[in-house]
Amino acid sequence: MGLLRLFASLMGRISTFRSYQMVLLLAAAMAVVAFYYFGSEKQNFSSTTKRIKETQASHNANRNDADLSLDTRLLHEDGKGGAAGEVDDGRAKKQLYHALMMFTKLDKNRGLKAKFQVAMRSMAKHGRFLEGEVLVLHFVSDEQSRELGTVLLPELLVDASFKYEVVFHDVAALTEKLFPIVEAMQKHFSAGSGAYYSDSIFFLSVAMHRIMPTDMKHIVQLDLDLKFRCNIRDLFQEFNKFKTEAVIGIAQEMQPVYRHTFWQYRKENPKSGVGDPPPDGQPGFNSGVMLLDLEAMRASALYNRLLEPERVARLAEQYHFRGHLGDQDFFTMIGMEHPELFHVLACGWNRQLCVWWRDHGYGEVFQLYYRCQGPVYIYHGNCNTPIPED
Repeated sequence: MGLLRLFASLMGRISTFRSYQMVLLLAAAMAVVAFYYFGSEKQNFSSTTKRIKETQASHNANRNDADLSLDTRLLHEDGKGGAAGEVDDGRAKKQLYHALMMFTKLDKNRGLKAKFQVAMRSMAKHGRFLEGEVLVLHFVSDEQSRELGTVLLPELLVDASFKYEVVFHDVAALTEKLFPIVEAMQKHFSAGSGAYYSDSIFFLSVAMHRIMPTDMKHIVQLDLDLKFRCNIRDLFQEFNKFKTEAVIGIAQEMQPVYRHTFWQYRKENPKSGVGDPPPDGQPGFNSGVMLLDLEAMRASALYNRLLEPERVARLAEQYHFRGHLGDQDFFTMIGMEHPELFHVLACGWNRQLCVWWRDHGYGEVFQLYYRCQGPVYIYHGNCNTPIPED
């Protein structure tokens, strides 16, 4: 009987201890709920992002940059898909496809907001990814645009059949990082006179490899005034076509912009192809759609030398170059000297629609630049040109 009483007493204490544990767990849960629902308003965007990153740190080992060897176009033709995109090493891994867009002043520009809606809806309509793959949408934004994007994106991507994540980058923070790298080149390729601090953000692609995390291997940078007519995943397959020395994929400019800009160099070098139309000329580049091989950009000694102020100044003087289109001008200029750094995209990946130069002195040669044979994958409504309806 004494043993029975001792056993009953112990069981009662254990029961009390378990009840005490339950109370503690309930209190902890309530504290978490109170933090997120009542305390989150006091958290700024940076601290919130930091907290999310910390809580996800244990999962980062399972996140890979995209496996670009998998082409869904071929898989669909073969009647396969889905599990073909998984990495089978005993752990579930995400394969990330990174796309970045400039996303500022949307609250003040209704036209830009409309373009953004067209771009996102068309991306959602045509986008297809394999199981385990995630499209990561990076937006460089100010606070007002970020707030607007947070509201709009779930609605615009509601029909997306693929998984996606959204990351907002503060434009001021990025500008601060970029300015020391690109300050010297701004005076050659900016609309204003002098190197304005705010202009730095228009050179983001030039120094993207020094800004993004080192474990990010590829990213595509896109203008907002685009309309997708294809699966955005197919665009990433163009990385597989890069030759050994190529670091950037970009389409040629489809107007005689650089025929005009390089007029003095062309006059002094009449046999040069600089500024001439394709297929034999060098018409320059358009930065509306760009594939940045960040890994190759970091590894290329040639590309990084070309970022040095004295090299930029020397080339600008050699070509008598003064532009106003930011990164596009820089890539065009170094492309004249080092075409091996670029993989030239087919015009259908950046089907530019602007015809401004046709009506401003270049009507006779305009079609030599503007024509585009082959399928159109992405329309680019540059200079506010209406995009055709499907």
